Amino acid sequence: MVERIPITAVSPVVERGCYPVKAVVGEAFSIEATVFREGHDSLGADVVLTDPAGTDRPFIMMTALAAEPDRYRAEVTPDVEGHWTFRVESWAHPYATWLHAAEIKIPAGIDTELMFAEGAIVMERAAAALPPSTAGRQAQTLAAALGAARDPSRPVPVRLAALTSPDVKAVFAEFPLRELVSEQGPYPLYVDRERALVGSWYEFFPRSEGATYDESTQTWSSGTLATAAKRLSAVADMGFDVIYLPPIHPIGEVNRKGPNNTLTAGPKDPGSPWAIGSKDGGHDAIHPDLGTMADFDAFVAEATGLGLEVALDLALQCAPDHPWVSSHPEWFTTRADGSIAYAENPPKKYQDIYPMNFDNDFEGVSREVLRVVRLWMDHGVRIFRVDNPHTKPVTFWEWLLAEIRATDPDVLFLSEAFTKPAMMRALAMVGFHQSYTYFTWRNTKQEVETYLDELSHRTSDVMRPNLFVNTPDILSEYLQYGGPAAFRVRATLAATGAPSWGVYAGFELHEHVAVKLGSEEYLDSEKYQFRPRDWDSAAAEGKTLAPYLRLLNDIRRRHPALQRLRNVTIHHSDDDAVVCFSKRTTTPGGDDTVVVVVNVDPHAARETTVHLTMPALGLDRNDTFMVDDEITGQSWRWGQHNYVRLDPGLQSAHVLSTRKT
Repeated sequence: MVERIPITAVSPVVERGCYPVKAVVGEAFSIEATVFREGHDSLGADVVLTDPAGTDRPFIMMTALAAEPDRYRAEVTPDVEGHWTFRVESWAHPYATWLHAAEIKIPAGIDTELMFAEGAIVMERAAAALPPSTAGRQAQTLAAALGAARDPSRPVPVRLAALTSPDVKAVFAEFPLRELVSEQGPYPLYVDRERALVGSWYEFFPRSEGATYDESTQTWSSGTLATAAKRLSAVADMGFDVIYLPPIHPIGEVNRKGPNNTLTAGPKDPGSPWAIGSKDGGHDAIHPDLGTMADFDAFVAEATGLGLEVALDLALQCAPDHPWVSSHPEWFTTRADGSIAYAENPPKKYQDIYPMNFDNDFEGVSREVLRVVRLWMDHGVRIFRVDNPHTKPVTFWEWLLAEIRATDPDVLFLSEAFTKPAMMRALAMVGFHQSYTYFTWRNTKQEVETYLDELSHRTSDVMRPNLFVNTPDILSEYLQYGGPAAFRVRATLAATGAPSWGVYAGFELHEHVAVKLGSEEYLDSEKYQFRPRDWDSAAAEGKTLAPYLRLLNDIRRRHPALQRLRNVTIHHSDDDAVVCFSKRTTTPGGDDTVVVVVNVDPHAARETTVHLTMPALGLDRNDTFMVDDEITGQSWRWGQHNYVRLDPGLQSAHVLSTRKT
């Protein structure tokens, strides 16, 4: 049914309000609606947030957009975690209606006393509607206006000025007289903890950290959780705050893969951690080479002491010798020849992995997965990176994530779903807190600018991106052939383009050799073998990107604008390889604005003029301001149009904080 004063096209709303819009504590975002009415009388609109305790917060006035007069917007900022709702209200605005007519009629001598009489009625009604706790100065202001309206002995201009003074307008701005109130909503909003939006992730394989090679036997010995814990201080020193571990469970022996994904493994080859399960246990066990549950607890404690949260891989798939295969064969797909189907992603084949089938025993599978997740939660894991969630039923994820949120709303889930947009959005919609993205395949200026704009403005109501620069599965062509400059470019774009980003170990060493031409797989991939790295020698020889990653993470921490998603503005540059965007936010400490300029050509210097959209920076077109390069420490005076030269051999990007002159 249409409201008395119609409200349409409310946004953001997810699936007509069936699922919540996402936000984190302290994150400001805009709510918009189209509001209109019959005739010429004025109207007003506002937003009311209802907090998790069921309390309506004071309404927030909406303002009409200059380009779309019937479109109204308000910025809201939830301040506690949990289930919120919001609704949009529309209402007749008697004072604005009177003001419009009075400022035309009274100076023209038309219906002068009638207009003052109607103004007096508005003042009386507004005074009666004031909250008792605020009826001091505001009541006096309205009383003075009422007196002027009813005193024909005063000059007409004086009387009109008394009813239209800034003080009177301020009273109606704070306490508008609202009639014929209509509403649309409520719509759900879920507010998570800050880590759901903001984080710097680092991924490594514990088994490689401290792995040793015995020349006499020509065999490797695995690193352990204890040796991996020694690497944590270096990760924290680079400014990362999430340490993500691939699966740490027993690895199947049947159909185990050898180096570089070969079909036959040697007796000492470790296999892929994603081929989970063996005689030593399944998803609820730790690979015996890595240590015990006590060792894992110690690893978590060490990470926590360094300010790192541990994220654990949740991969719902099994090796052929996983205990579930024999105890619950119905949890897998049986082919026509009686064999169990292994995983395929043509042309890739994963003979060492059996995908799980939820359709034969949905409740049994679901309850077992919930048990496993809660077990690791009990051991300090509050973040899960979920492997290939798009290959499992969306209804399952909706159920599982709701079960966890009901008891442990601080537990977060990252979706590793490189798949079609509809599925990626659906997974985010039903509860995943973050998502991998197509970022690794967006490399040209047009691709980067279009994608950052999409992530910031078109999908941010429900999907929070995590911009990983590389993964054990993805060594992009850009990194393979771009040299060290390409690594700096991708790190800069990821660290500044979204509040969450990620790095897989080896990136800082510029690892870039693919297994073969046209492949995105690393040569000697760590997925199939030990890959210890000589971090100390690389640092001593100046061959590591670690200092630059530390700098980027430090810049992110110091700038609230880089910790928000919905605030990207793309600016024009004349060169087809120079990306320019800004991020701006307002905090209790004041405005924070960062301008990022990146040469995405890793092979050649580019020089150009960047043309800034000044209102996006909170500035007028003729203003000048100072910019401080957070990478080099240099400063310049900038305006709307600015010359830039970026040489990838020296510096591929500017990350500029702004300040008024």
